[in-house]
Amino acid sequence: MKNVEVVMRLWYNFFYIKIIHPDHMNLMVLKYIAVTAIYAAATIIYMETIVIYYGSITDTVITETSGGNRMAQQKLGQTRSDNVIKKEMIAMLLAGGQGSRLGVLTANVAKPAVSFGGKYRIIDFPLSNCINSGIDTVGVLTQYQPLRLNSHIGIGIPWDLDRNNGGVAILPPYEKSGNSEWYTGTANAIYQNMRYIDSYNPDYVLILSGDHIYKMDYEVMLDFHKENNADVTIATMPVPIEEASRFGIVIADDDKRINAFEEKPVHPRSNLASMGIYIFSWPVLKEALLALKDQENCDFGKHVIPYCFENDRRMFAYEFNGYWKDVGTLGSYWEANMELVDLIPEFNLYEEYWKIYTKNDAIEPLYIAKGGHVERSIMGEGCECYGHVEHSVIGANVKIGRGAVIRDSIIMCDTEIGSNVTIDKSIIAENCKVGDNVTLGFGQEKPNVLNESIYSFGLVTIGEDSVIPDGVKIGKNTAISGVTYEEDYKDGVLEGGEVIIKAGDGK
Repeated sequence: MKNVEVVMRLWYNFFYIKIIHPDHMNLMVLKYIAVTAIYAAATIIYMETIVIYYGSITDTVITETSGGNRMAQQKLGQTRSDNVIKKEMIAMLLAGGQGSRLGVLTANVAKPAVSFGGKYRIIDFPLSNCINSGIDTVGVLTQYQPLRLNSHIGIGIPWDLDRNNGGVAILPPYEKSGNSEWYTGTANAIYQNMRYIDSYNPDYVLILSGDHIYKMDYEVMLDFHKENNADVTIATMPVPIEEASRFGIVIADDDKRINAFEEKPVHPRSNLASMGIYIFSWPVLKEALLALKDQENCDFGKHVIPYCFENDRRMFAYEFNGYWKDVGTLGSYWEANMELVDLIPEFNLYEEYWKIYTKNDAIEPLYIAKGGHVERSIMGEGCECYGHVEHSVIGANVKIGRGAVIRDSIIMCDTEIGSNVTIDKSIIAENCKVGDNVTLGFGQEKPNVLNESIYSFGLVTIGEDSVIPDGVKIGKNTAISGVTYEEDYKDGVLEGGEVIIKAGDGK
């Protein structure tokens, strides 16, 4: 009523001046009063609508989070900002693994923070998938060597995850009142952060790994989960049957309902492999985590998934047929990078509709000098190329000397390559220095003396902050970490399969 009265008074004033005192008013003033009256009426009606709308939202939020006891909330002195802001689905990104199968590359850095594609770090891919899928709340669980990973993620600005409500949160292990413990398994890490999940009261929780290269719309997977009224949905993809024993294997019927789950079976009955990506209905996951809280090294594949299956939960397999690469070995890591520079890349970094975001430093542009040559390669910003680069991935701020030839190799940022160097099929980590007249990747392949299962694939692997002196030759399936000198190389040669480990853990 008060709003109506205000409008009527404005109109009354207008007609009073117009009709009773026409000699006091010119036409411009009359127009001004009319417009003012209309504008005021519209503003009042609009504001009243907003108040009613947000008042109803406030009532709904308080009803959902406090059992409808609005008076109890007011007595506690709580406002709307103190209440839970509900999220339909949040993501929990497991990024605490060492990635020991990458050898010296992960001696001082967590696997998700390892460089990829000359510009990115591995964790950029699941983070970008989240924001591209409309998921704006991501908990990143870190543990092993977290410094570079934490610095890279920051407050989530590159991925538009710097938000007051939701956004990205770094979740390391923390000391509790009763005890203190590291994350002892993938599921244990989630269990230790149940309070974080509960703070958003989600309907669904998306579990991700921070060490895979792929593009996936998680919203489509969530729609599949809802359509099947599923309790658990596992993302799967077909793999060659001879490789199936490396994965958790799912056996599903024609409706994609899971009949059996086998964790890395010796004799797999299916080639449908788990991708380590799960959507759980939160009450189901919460119940499983509480039931398994005393399970040693509690893991999703070994414990949570079998527990849900044994308790007759509705479990479905979401089949993904896009590009997905587990870069957990030096061979797969090298191969995934090389695929980026194929004539027709299987994995496209240049799609406008599904961008991969990363932290970008303000550095100078790429420079290719006279006599320099680059063919089918990725070159990072700030590079200076005076030599020849072919079918390789070169990170930012790499200096390549005159007469150098680099083929089929990965060279990470801030590395310096000397003059007249030959590099074939090598992986060189960040901030390394390779002297003049060095040869990497010569001779025949030999089994590695330190760890044949890690240092293979015919690669030369050099850990970060390493130095290679002038004039030495290094064979295949070798590993080097640390500052090395001429006397470390017998007759100036490191034969195939040998190692020089002076810093970090190269096992």
